Amino acid sequence: MNKKEFDKIIEAQKEPMVRMLQEWIRIPSLKSDPEPGAPFGRELRRMLDKVLSDCESLGFAVNDIDGYAGDAKMGEGADEDALGILAHIDVVPAGDGWHRDPFGAQLEGDLLFGRGTSDDKGPLAAALFAMKAVKDAGIPLKRKVTLIFGCDEESGMEDMKYYKENAVMPKSGFSPDGSYPLINLEKGSCTLHLSAEAARDGLKVLELKVGERQNVIPGAATALVEGDASFIEKVEAVSEKYGWPVEAMMEGEAVRIRAIGMNGHAAYPESARNAIGQLLITLKELGVTGPLATLAEKIGTQYYGEGLGIAVRDEASGPLTCNMGIIRLEEGRLFATLDIRAPLLAAGERLHGIVQAHLPGIKVTQVSLKPPHYVPESSELVQKLLDAYHEVTGRGRATLSTGGGTYARMLQQGVAFGASFPEDPDVAHQANEYIIISKLMQSVKIFAYAIIKLAGEEGALQ
Repeated sequence: MNKKEFDKIIEAQKEPMVRMLQEWIRIPSLKSDPEPGAPFGRELRRMLDKVLSDCESLGFAVNDIDGYAGDAKMGEGADEDALGILAHIDVVPAGDGWHRDPFGAQLEGDLLFGRGTSDDKGPLAAALFAMKAVKDAGIPLKRKVTLIFGCDEESGMEDMKYYKENAVMPKSGFSPDGSYPLINLEKGSCTLHLSAEAARDGLKVLELKVGERQNVIPGAATALVEGDASFIEKVEAVSEKYGWPVEAMMEGEAVRIRAIGMNGHAAYPESARNAIGQLLITLKELGVTGPLATLAEKIGTQYYGEGLGIAVRDEASGPLTCNMGIIRLEEGRLFATLDIRAPLLAAGERLHGIVQAHLPGIKVTQVSLKPPHYVPESSELVQKLLDAYHEVTGRGRATLSTGGGTYARMLQQGVAFGASFPEDPDVAHQANEYIIISKLMQSVKIFAYAIIKLAGEEGALQ
């Protein structure tokens, strides 16, 4: 088949893809308590059933991996030798700051709004309809193509661990859950839990509960403290001093303090502003003592671990990042989480001890430690994916690193490939998340060309 004919087949996928994606966005596929047959909760079970049904309606053989994940396949050959394409159907909570229904799938011109549009339902739809275009065109394949969609990417990837144990995971492939041109290096990650007894002196904090996921930078944070109307002026002075919005108001005989930041993904702190840090610094200015004051001083609004003694970078990966995504004060005890993304050459096993040494009076517990993931630029996988990107867009070939962790690391040789273009703002995990339909269609074409280059017979597309 020639490229002009094939491109017309790709263009024909637009309307059905957008309709299907809107239906997906309207399902709030958030992780919740497990139920029989639904290990990640009712809504994710509903979402998985919907995607399996849609894939089957498009003519693909599907498998339900016990509610943990699903897959859709085309072509012949050994499952382990298939080209794997791994995406996820779970989303993070909507959070604050939305101007639209986060699950309304509102289409405004070339923009489709909703939680999961860019991370990762939109890219999953692009990969699915790229497969459909290849199938509709009758392109002969030399290996199987397996599209895998999981239910727990945002909360630990237990879905892919289960898939590996109960199905055959391909050895190589890509995850459309990153940026173009291509990400071949994912930083290591470390999760730390912090706990301490609250201070008995200083400003008394009556209520503090912020954040739902450690890998989300909170865009708003509130605390209830003992105080009077004079605190309103004091908080206004703090806001003016630091240049970020913090406000106070009377709530009964106590004072409610609210800090407004900008939520985002923990791996990309430069595009967000952590409201927890703003709130902690405000509380310290108002007289809080003990562990809350320590966290304000040692972490505050820093993103690179400077106050914790772990600020480090290497040429390939860039800097270490550190996000406090959750903080709680309950029954006199403080609890918080740190999400750390460490460069390729960092000694991840030493992070726990270094952080503990810099947080006197706070117990630091390491919950998880994952090594970095790297695929050489010279590999056939990387080179052919870059060929597809360059052929479709005319843009340069380059490899990138990320602090984000994708399903690519679940493959022996996996990379993150799309679907965000270099000029696109980072909207994943943020309020008013959206996808640009015309660019999503460009990803359909890139993925289709990539499938042909990696799984198609020689000379299948002229």
